[in-house]
Amino acid sequence: MRIHSYSLQRNGDIMTVIEKLTRASHLIDMNDIIREGNPTLRQVADEVALPLSDQDIILGEKMMQFLKNSQDPVMAEKLGLRGGVGLAAPQLDISKRIIACLIPNPEDEEGNPPKEAYSLEVIMYNPKIVAHSVQEAALADGEGCLSVDRPVEGYVIRNSRVTVEYVDKNGDKQRVKLKGYNAIVVQHEIDHINGIMFYDRINEDNPFAIKEGLLIIE
Repeated sequence: MRIHSYSLQRNGDIMTVIEKLTRASHLIDMNDIIREGNPTLRQVADEVALPLSDQDIILGEKMMQFLKNSQDPVMAEKLGLRGGVGLAAPQLDISKRIIACLIPNPEDEEGNPPKEAYSLEVIMYNPKIVAHSVQEAALADGEGCLSVDRPVEGYVIRNSRVTVEYVDKNGDKQRVKLKGYNAIVVQHEIDHINGIMFYDRINEDNPFAIKEGLLIIE
């Protein structure tokens, strides 16, 4: 298992990354997120062993808590977080196939909060895209990444609809159909566990090229 050692020493013991991140007192912050250039981001992550260990379950919950904190203005300022809607374990220097996604629903036209806070709130273990649309899609404003500290312009070409199978934190197999923005976010995170960065999917010669049938998501 490609889990890198973390240089935190206590009572003569070296604490691994996953041990540090899953401590009850630890809140994941930007210092825990590795940046582009780190080789872990280019590795194909390892399958998570089943049944899930308590440590892997806690890690998933910690990843989700990071996303919630990053979307909370008070906590984000306190912890110095960039807002995020998705996080993958390799971004924490842990080469395991674990992702978390938290996509809020927008307010209505009058500024009222949505009836459901999130359109997608999920922790996925060993997620796999098992079907996808022929139609491709891209976000109008492009994509960003917590592991990339620079703007990268261009359309990130993905599938507009995907079907994903995964194991949830209870160890149960799930299958979900996603479209639009939710599909884009989950594909971005699954790319991370396959060693792919979002800008790999941008046309180098013409970053804003629009192929016939491409759906632009505002």
